[in-house]
Amino acid sequence: MCFIPLIALAAVLAGVPASAQESPSIRIGSPAPRLAFKDIRYLPRRLDDLPNKKATVLVFTSIGCPLVERYMPALKRLDTEYRDRGVQFVAVNVGAGDSIREMAEQAIRFEAEFPFVKDFDAAAARSLGVTRTPEVVVLDEGRVVRYRGRIDDQYRLGGTQPAATRLDLKDAIDAVLAGRDVAVPETPVDGCLITRPQRTTSPSAPTYADHIAPIVRRHCVGCHRPGTAAPFSLTSYSAIASRADMIAEVVAEQRMPPWYGSDAHGEFVNRRGLTDDERAAVVEWAQSGKARGDESKLPPLELPPEDDKWQIGKPDLVLTELTTHDLPAEGVVKYQYTVLPHIFQHDTWVQGVQILPDNPKTVHHCNMAYVVPSEGVKASNFITGVVPGGEPLTVAEGAAFRIPAGATLGLQIHFVTTGKPEKCRIAVGIKYARGVVDRELRHIRLDNTKFAISAGAAAHPVSDARTLDRNAIGVGMFSHMHVRGKDMTFVAHKPDGTRETLLVIPNYSFDWQHAYRWAPGTKRIPKGTKIECIAHYDNSAFNPYNPDPTATVREGPQTFHEMMNGFFFYTDADERLGLDIDPTTGRSR
Repeated sequence: MCFIPLIALAAVLAGVPASAQESPSIRIGSPAPRLAFKDIRYLPRRLDDLPNKKATVLVFTSIGCPLVERYMPALKRLDTEYRDRGVQFVAVNVGAGDSIREMAEQAIRFEAEFPFVKDFDAAAARSLGVTRTPEVVVLDEGRVVRYRGRIDDQYRLGGTQPAATRLDLKDAIDAVLAGRDVAVPETPVDGCLITRPQRTTSPSAPTYADHIAPIVRRHCVGCHRPGTAAPFSLTSYSAIASRADMIAEVVAEQRMPPWYGSDAHGEFVNRRGLTDDERAAVVEWAQSGKARGDESKLPPLELPPEDDKWQIGKPDLVLTELTTHDLPAEGVVKYQYTVLPHIFQHDTWVQGVQILPDNPKTVHHCNMAYVVPSEGVKASNFITGVVPGGEPLTVAEGAAFRIPAGATLGLQIHFVTTGKPEKCRIAVGIKYARGVVDRELRHIRLDNTKFAISAGAAAHPVSDARTLDRNAIGVGMFSHMHVRGKDMTFVAHKPDGTRETLLVIPNYSFDWQHAYRWAPGTKRIPKGTKIECIAHYDNSAFNPYNPDPTATVREGPQTFHEMMNGFFFYTDADERLGLDIDPTTGRSR
């Protein structure tokens, strides 16, 4: 089967056909057009969303261009030098094959604090007459184009000079700040030519029956079906065809299926995502008429019953809150705390735990821990939670989580309002361990609580670290921040001095908080390794979810506070418990 080239994936995002004539280069001294792009959160943004500073520097970038990489340190220095003098830097990615996730990771790799945005169809570059990366455009306070060209003359595709002899960008910024004309308003750019997206079609267009239905069933129907939290089902031709353009857009952007982990670090068994050919097929199908094909060739679609909401399988024990929560139509609901009506009479070994609200749209997240009355409430007793995009706790064969004798289960519930009064009651399903358990599931929680995020800070760092006191088999990781959370990285500093990046979440989403799981038994980490977690927070006005960019933000439970929670789950590689578990009680025999 033949599909359009990958470069055409971006064409569905264009407002005009990619084959349209190139617009003439905008003249120096002309007002910039209304530029549009996507931010790291996949949201459509305009230049007007940025503070109107004395000067705005647009740096056009791509992932694979060596000159972009070489110039990043110089751009960071200029950003630091001019930030408090009223200059706003913005990196505009125009790489036809670059994803938003990859773009966001480039900012982390170079520790850049200015915004990175995505120009999917190169419309912003085209409208400003930009043809190469890293070409720059300088706008004055009135958003008039004052300079277009190179950063300086140090780095060339064919080699470098020891130092720049012309500081073209710096000179242009100084002139704009001083209210003078730029002495040399245009300079040649020795960089990587921008490839424009091209909209093409294959000789044989894909059909729903032959190409699209298998893709949707493989990657989408698990969430988009009746009885789930997804806003609509994708179980029929009519449901998919009626949303074809929207589906093509989110697929081309790699926004759906949702996945926020970098592909450059770690292989995770629960990774979501389409292949390049699958994305191309969806885009071409949407553009070429949404052909139905012969649906008789499709095998029957097998779906679980709508009332079967237990992802862990049928639970061995179900515990339900004694009372129902009455929620107001609007406003902030304080965290609710409840204890489930059950005391575990013996050490209970479990391999599946799922928190199940009967009204899931009212629950942003819910955390569960065991509580032993003689010990009080301890953060280390965390078991699992339910969050947008999350998964229930499941443990591979041979390992299990232990709930100690005498414990009860406590819930911390973050409810949200929906615009009308609601009710909600939460149940917890527990699946006991089967067979022989040799290892206990453990975790480290990296949770700095002493931070203060400065007002307006675009990439405020917060970190924490713990050292493993035993040889470990890594199970997976999980990240939790609030709406200012920007990215999170897990790093293993090993006793031999080597450093391994375990996970990078370059564009953290408060609404899709994934677990990142390794294949069972594959990730071994030696005793004495320091597990470090580094997070960045965007408290700037450009963060569209920021409640108040003028506030200093500290740790707290509500969304307008912040949290820094990085979970590292593991088992003891040398542990051999040899426990024979009764599957009807979870007790060791």
